[in-house]
Amino acid sequence: MTYTKFPSIRVKGAEHTCVVGWESIGEAIHQRIDPEKPKNLIVIECYQGIYPEDIIGNISEKVPHTKVFSTPDYFKEEKEIRALTQTDVTDNRIFGYMSRLNMIDFIDPLKLRNTGKMIEEIDEGTVLVIGHGASLVEEKPDVFVYADMARWEIQMRMRRHMVNNLGISNAEEPFETQYKRGYFVDWRVCDRLKKMTMTKWDFVLDTNNPDVPKMARASSVFKGLRQAAQRPFSVVPFFDPGPWGGQWMKKVCGLDTSVENYAWCFNCVPEENSLLLDFEGITMELPSINLVFYQPVALLGDAVHARFGDEFPIRFDFLDTMDGGNLSLQVHPLTEYIREKFGLHYTQDESYYIMDAGKDAEVYLGLKEDVDPNEMINDLERAQDGGRSFEAEKYVETWPAKKHDHFLIPAGTVHCSGKDSMVLEISATPYIFTFKLWDWGRVGLDGKPRPINIEHGKNVIQWDRSTSWVREHLINKVERVAEGDGWKEESTGLHAREFIETRRYWLTKGIGLNTRGGVNVLCLVEGEEVVVESPDQAFDSFAVNYAEVFIVPASVGEYTVKPGGQSDGKQVAIIRAYVRTQA
Repeated sequence: MTYTKFPSIRVKGAEHTCVVGWESIGEAIHQRIDPEKPKNLIVIECYQGIYPEDIIGNISEKVPHTKVFSTPDYFKEEKEIRALTQTDVTDNRIFGYMSRLNMIDFIDPLKLRNTGKMIEEIDEGTVLVIGHGASLVEEKPDVFVYADMARWEIQMRMRRHMVNNLGISNAEEPFETQYKRGYFVDWRVCDRLKKMTMTKWDFVLDTNNPDVPKMARASSVFKGLRQAAQRPFSVVPFFDPGPWGGQWMKKVCGLDTSVENYAWCFNCVPEENSLLLDFEGITMELPSINLVFYQPVALLGDAVHARFGDEFPIRFDFLDTMDGGNLSLQVHPLTEYIREKFGLHYTQDESYYIMDAGKDAEVYLGLKEDVDPNEMINDLERAQDGGRSFEAEKYVETWPAKKHDHFLIPAGTVHCSGKDSMVLEISATPYIFTFKLWDWGRVGLDGKPRPINIEHGKNVIQWDRSTSWVREHLINKVERVAEGDGWKEESTGLHAREFIETRRYWLTKGIGLNTRGGVNVLCLVEGEEVVVESPDQAFDSFAVNYAEVFIVPASVGEYTVKPGGQSDGKQVAIIRAYVRTQA
């Protein structure tokens, strides 16, 4: 069984190339310098997580410079930045508030003016402005390089204590502290500046692997993104271990068997995942959210873009508990709660589609009849304070789980996957806002107790979602929609409170589908392989292997899916998710 761990999008056009190595990168920048001008200004704008000092040191030979100005020259002092961001960072261990700050708020006005004067006073040579907010110091440079960074690489650097957050020296702080600041503040600030400056870029620099840096002309990158928005594609999946992780993905996805477990696979979370652009065999890694920023309407469709802006609203990921343990017992906030407390305009409604299951697999979903809220909360708090273990089965209903079951989980519903399940989680995108109620007395991989959020949780639990309600509304709500020669279409949800619709297709032959103006996300949940094709050859055939997730942009319109490879002539199944829109 094959699983593609590094899918890429081939950028068509011989003129679109990518250079590799610091020497070639320095030479490409140097060639853009105008020798007829006495002074040239180079701006290298850096996303959080970038090592500006490495860039300076490695391009100096090819791009000799008269003077360098970097972030410390124009940023506010750390104490001031910490005070500025405290309202968004908060004192909570996990949660903050989605920042409304911009990069200019981190910059000292007096330092900015002084830096500008010093740049003006340099009559000749090459001046380099590099770091976070560099493009605000010099808005009309002769050469503009954008140094980007994949979100998962930033997190890996945080775990190794190798990077600081914006404007502060905190590389030695715990990962969760850095991540929270990144999620709620830094990445919002950097993304706003990224969107504001995109049209000005000359080059895009990829230093995710600092030993093998890559750079392409911005025009080539944008060409690749435009091509991606017109064809099916996959982002780069990321696999991570966890305290409850299992063994299924190791085998099916061909992962490192020496790792103790794999708990998560983020395989369609554009804020987290990367996108690989293939320039004649050289792959360049970019945050996949860049595609959402650059081609929002082509990717999402008019109606979805109007509702969500330049955010990708559908999330697919895997939760592997095969030979592992239960997930934490949890609940997600209601829309009004997440808006008031955290500054988001929609919440994490979700569902569990069971890819595989052991003999005794089960899902915890909803409450038993006539649960006393005060008694349950008291028992949760007592357990968290070190008292007796919380008796989850006393309060929470359990349901047997088997392959291809679909459990719907609108926000406010208490839930978790039990052990020995392989879950395809289909959900809305705000993935950090999980209120853990009970974690079975475990500690995290760092040896510390995992954060529990009973106070938030008790404010959003919907106590009327009991056994009878869950049975009627949330379990295997499968309806046959249509069928034809060699195919059958079923609706599997989601609940009316959730904005995502899911359809399952059983195929022995091809079926014609249509995005109908909205982005589609799909996964092959049964069978070895399917092939996605364009009826009018608008894009190249796209092969998808078992368990792979792929995106079909709204602009694609009509497309077909059929069994392929070893599945040719056999039955396969795909599940498709899209945003419900009014007809």
